[in-house]
Amino acid sequence: MFNLFGNNPNKILRKYEEKVDRIKLISSEMKEWDDLEVQTQTKKFKKRIQEGSDINALLPEAFATIKEACRRVLHINLFDVQILGGIILHEGNITEMKTGEGKTLTSTLPAYLNALTGSGVHIVTVNDYLAKRDAEWMGQIYSFLGIQTGLIQQNMDAANRKINYNKDITYVTNSELGFDYLRDNMAIDKDDIVQRDFNFCIIDEVDSILIDEARTPLIISGPSDIPNNQYITSNTLAQKLIVNQHYEIDEKAKNIILTDEGIIFCENFLQISNIYQIESPWAQYILNALKAQELFLKDRNYIIKDNNVVIVDEFTGRIMPGRRWSDGLHQAIEAKEQVDIQNENQTLASITYQNFFLLYHKLSGMTGTASTESPEFEKIYKINVVSIPTNKTCIREDLPDLVYKREFNKWTAIANECYDMYKIGRPTLIGTTNVEKSELLAKLLKEYGLPYNLLNAKPENVEKEAEIIAQAGQSKTLTIATNMAGRGTDIILGGNAQQFSKLIILQSIKDYFIHEQKLQIDNYQPDQEIKRYLKNMISALKQKKIFDHMTNEDILSYTELNLLDTQELQYNQIDIIKTTYNQVFSLYDKIFSLDRKQVIECGGLHVIGTERHESRRIDNQLRGRAGRQGDPGSSRFFLSLEDNLLRIFGGDKILNLMETLNIDDEVPIESVILNRSLDNAQKKVESYYYDIRKQLFEYDEVLNNQRQAIYAERKRILHSTYVRDCLLEYGENTIDEIVDFYYQEYNQQLAQYNTSREKQIHKKIQVILNLPSEIVVNLLNDMGEREVKSFLYEQFRITYDLREAYLEQLRPGLVRQLEKYYLLQQIDTAWQEHLEKMANLRESIGWRSYGQQDPLTEYKNEAFGLFINMITYIRETVSYFIMRSRLVIDPEKVM
Repeated sequence: MFNLFGNNPNKILRKYEEKVDRIKLISSEMKEWDDLEVQTQTKKFKKRIQEGSDINALLPEAFATIKEACRRVLHINLFDVQILGGIILHEGNITEMKTGEGKTLTSTLPAYLNALTGSGVHIVTVNDYLAKRDAEWMGQIYSFLGIQTGLIQQNMDAANRKINYNKDITYVTNSELGFDYLRDNMAIDKDDIVQRDFNFCIIDEVDSILIDEARTPLIISGPSDIPNNQYITSNTLAQKLIVNQHYEIDEKAKNIILTDEGIIFCENFLQISNIYQIESPWAQYILNALKAQELFLKDRNYIIKDNNVVIVDEFTGRIMPGRRWSDGLHQAIEAKEQVDIQNENQTLASITYQNFFLLYHKLSGMTGTASTESPEFEKIYKINVVSIPTNKTCIREDLPDLVYKREFNKWTAIANECYDMYKIGRPTLIGTTNVEKSELLAKLLKEYGLPYNLLNAKPENVEKEAEIIAQAGQSKTLTIATNMAGRGTDIILGGNAQQFSKLIILQSIKDYFIHEQKLQIDNYQPDQEIKRYLKNMISALKQKKIFDHMTNEDILSYTELNLLDTQELQYNQIDIIKTTYNQVFSLYDKIFSLDRKQVIECGGLHVIGTERHESRRIDNQLRGRAGRQGDPGSSRFFLSLEDNLLRIFGGDKILNLMETLNIDDEVPIESVILNRSLDNAQKKVESYYYDIRKQLFEYDEVLNNQRQAIYAERKRILHSTYVRDCLLEYGENTIDEIVDFYYQEYNQQLAQYNTSREKQIHKKIQVILNLPSEIVVNLLNDMGEREVKSFLYEQFRITYDLREAYLEQLRPGLVRQLEKYYLLQQIDTAWQEHLEKMANLRESIGWRSYGQQDPLTEYKNEAFGLFINMITYIRETVSYFIMRSRLVIDPEKVM
């Protein structure tokens, strides 16, 4: 029985059935066309758009064109469900498509259609590897149809970024896209801007980016001058404090609370009267040192790489180089690990992912798991989640969870399960929650004498990610992976012959040409025939001297280009690499096909979960690794009452019950009630984190309106060739504010202050706008408010004209440069100071709730006042600098 009003996948298919059939019909007619006829479709579509056609009217023909191009270039026929997914994406929704259903190919349909407008399409991925892989793989289809593909990578310079953002379709990671946006809004010259206006965005793994990563805003920061000795002292102090005596740990909120006894101990240790004093506060340093000690653990939350603390993403299990925890927490961890403590940073620009992605004219996304978070997508991003039916029915068996009393018994049971699966011959994927647990299991399997592949955030394992995932479906293969490592790459039963063949060729070229070593292909256990093919390829490449003058990076890029799945070889490609790939692939395809049959007979891929995650979505992602495209498979979670989720959310009650019933440690509980309580615990955690994200969004929305106003003003100035009027406007607004302020003050005072008011107006105007001192105060005294303003406007314009003439005489064109420089410099400086004030306000505003006031309303009111003050400050300082600038001419340079 299903909910009539729910998101039923088959109902969705019926709704769009007519449109899907029309696309298939047009595509089948195109099979008779030659390549040139298919390729000219793009020009026809663009012409129709220029003539006023709506892109929605072009959808059937454009989708059919991509379907046919995909068949010709990649030799892949798109499924009906992929066409359906493309339609849903084009309409600005999130498509939930299970693992292995071909999301990457699905995105080409709406990307091509929306690229026809010329406004650009961004396809956002979670890491550089996937962005590069998808840009190269899908780029072949776009290139065939005359659409340009761009790719943004972490180490790319500004000039290349600009070129790639101006392409029709650009593949980029979420962090690079966000940071480029912030950098563009700090640019001093319009030529430094790399992005264009945001049009249409497709986010791959949308739940990971818009949900998991949305708890942390994007921040660009610069070093500040705060000394580091406080972190070292606080770390020493933290080691002396005793848990539950001097401080308490709140694991749910991931927070530390100092007790009264702890506060007194800290004050005595530091020999100060108050750790919360405003002039030199110590409380934040001590709390961070305790958090670093108790809540942030090595090989779980971070790793040490090249003497640096590198964050491990708790959701993806991947390292995040360049990212740092804020508010001094990262420095506290550096002090704990005794590595170099880097300077604390000052925020220069920031934005939340929520507000950033809402800048797009149209936003869509795709993932295997989004339905559990659909209310959040609807409320915050105003986008719906639509579940797409699978191409083939999923026959994976999700077995009930086994719950053990002690963690030790759980790990023993997991090792035994791995042993049983290995003996049967089934490939097994074991998902762990962190690096530490993955290495613990690796040691256990070593004790059992079982071969395994380890994939976690450690650099030496990350480099082998593609290779490990390519083999994970082979019989008798045990793969240990942090929860989402390898996400984005299908685990094919029997092994991925395509990926495996590419890796062997790539490794052979690396071994011989990059490391200048003899061929080291024994690791891959190739037979004599494959060895012969590889040696022939190396000899031919050496003979033709292809790589003689190439850098290592160029050799790899060249090889990867030659390994793309295009039917025709490009003009600059050498036959030998592609030919060798085809030879190796044909052999491995036979070997892996036989292995696939054996694996299917054994029951397919078995997935083991070693702990329930805080979010049901992450558990579903792990389960979803098995059972792709109708393959058999199974999944089971092994849990213990000492696991974080169970321990924090009521595991002690179950433990007491097991003790009362005298249940053996080695006997697991398999209980529907327990599973239900676990689901409820996960729902509570999801709800808690949703509240954090919602609160972050609500508070940032206040700042976002201010951000958009400041960025719009910057953009207006940056793209203007003549900002003189802007400066005059700023000066006149300053006059208005000064006159209004003193006239309001006067109305509240006695008439005797009348002359004093004119003196104050005159003094303030003279200081800020550098107006001549000859203006007689008595003259102002005889005028009304409006006349005073008009008179001062006139004096300001005359003085500005004289200053402009003076600067122009000294150095022609200089005044225009000075105007723009002063404007942008003061806007940026004021905005950075404003961000700091807003952060301090955000931290302290919560206390207003004790006075029966709504903190958010109070925050909005206070923020508005701060913003008005900032605008006034910008106007006054810009006017002050431009009216008082002195030019010193170096006589030697003039000569």
